[in-house]
Amino acid sequence: MILLIKNGHVINPATETDEVADILAEDGKVVKMEKNIKDKADYVIDAKGCYVMPGFIDMHVHLRDPGQEQKETIETGCNAAAHGGYTTILAMPNTKPVVDNPDVVKYVQNKAKTVGVVNVLQVGAITKGQQGKELADIRGMYEAGIPAISEDGRSVMNSELYREAMEIAAELDIPVLAHCEDINLVNGGVMNEDAHSKELGLRGITNSVEDIIVARDIMLSGDTGAKLHLCHCSTRDSVKMVRYAKMEQMKVTAEVCPHHFTLTSDDIHKIEPSIDQEKKLAIDADADTNFKMNPPLRSREDVQALKEGLRDNIMDV
Repeated sequence: MILLIKNGHVINPATETDEVADILAEDGKVVKMEKNIKDKADYVIDAKGCYVMPGFIDMHVHLRDPGQEQKETIETGCNAAAHGGYTTILAMPNTKPVVDNPDVVKYVQNKAKTVGVVNVLQVGAITKGQQGKELADIRGMYEAGIPAISEDGRSVMNSELYREAMEIAAELDIPVLAHCEDINLVNGGVMNEDAHSKELGLRGITNSVEDIIVARDIMLSGDTGAKLHLCHCSTRDSVKMVRYAKMEQMKVTAEVCPHHFTLTSDDIHKIEPSIDQEKKLAIDADADTNFKMNPPLRSREDVQALKEGLRDNIMDV
């Protein structure tokens, strides 16, 4: 089939294109991109007023299958991705069972080929069952097709074990996707530790919870030569350490989420007690859980540092 997309605002970082142009595609492949294409086509889309871009890649997706299909499935996750313009997604390994062996990797891959409408790249866990005690079959999962390893929503607290995983990742030339959180310091915290958390009467999470693990992971990346990608950085010192790592030409990349560079802990407000008239239930006074996340929203100083890191291309994603 020949497809012609006309009058769209084409943005393609690979070719540094940023202009209104037409695109001609044959059997799913772009064969021409220029103004006023006159070729005949089986199907024509008038994209005037729309942006036309390569498919997006989401590096951190939770498909929840196997084991938690009540939250999401491979099919619904892929459909949502396609609807938002994402054509490739990386699925995290925190399923039930955990993606810690080739069989579970192949299960996801086979199901994605059957019901998925986008490319699904399944990330492998670092440790068996994400328990932090014994390494998963990283080499076996690599042979099955994983593009990276991650412990997802936790850190491997055993640094010797983590170093061994990084050595294997360096050998296989795959990145380690790191959730940086010293679980021993969290202590039941639910928001950034500051004057506002005390005002709300909520346990706080200090910046050091993230910073300590960021520092460790960067040092181990330097020791092993492993590619390290720091997920959802939220603190100003994380930015400083990533800046240092890049100055030292280490194999370190990092990302920031939109909520972490647009909102602060001051945006968390208290919900006053009330009565839900429809359900006839009392609603206790509490902080608005729409702002509850991990890592938590940080201070204005942290937000400013994250913005500067993005502006300076220190933060990659």
